[in-house]
Amino acid sequence: MEPERDETIRVLVVDDHEVVRRGLLAFLDGEPDIEVVGAAGGGAQALDLLASTDAEGRRPDVIVMDLQMAPIDGIEATRQVRAHYDDIEVVALTSFGEEERVHAALQAGASGYVLKDSDADDVAAAVRAAHRGELQIDPVVARRLMSSLHTRRDHDPISDLTSRELDVLRLVAAGKPNKQ
Repeated sequence: MEPERDETIRVLVVDDHEVVRRGLLAFLDGEPDIEVVGAAGGGAQALDLLASTDAEGRRPDVIVMDLQMAPIDGIEATRQVRAHYDDIEVVALTSFGEEERVHAALQAGASGYVLKDSDADDVAAAVRAAHRGELQIDPVVARRLMSSLHTRRDHDPISDLTSRELDVLRLVAAGKPNKQ
């Protein structure tokens, strides 16, 4: 198999827990197709590091981003990364699998969602998937997400409308002008 282009995936690791950060660095650096170009202990530091690696021509392809950080959390940092560097993918890494955080991370532009208790191989797989432009979500989180989508689908949004809103909707559907 011929290499398409530069096969090495450049990764930036962002986590406010040094032990987690070091563990990810050690593991990811050992992967033959991954090069860690930097590590940051928070969202603000990550954005600064991203600017400097970009200026040096070592822009990461993927950022592994902890969500639970302060003062800039991973969701806001992801939003800022995607706003300024839309070619950089972000894999959200967290110890929480709450539906709201998953939605927020995905809405912010995350390309993956991995729980911290996942196998290290799952983190590497999520990095590779994000680099390929694929969305990878932890199976436990994906199940919860799917069940919440099914629950929402069972809800009839028309039942939330007032009788006046229903009348207006019927008139619009019939092609009536705004005045009517």
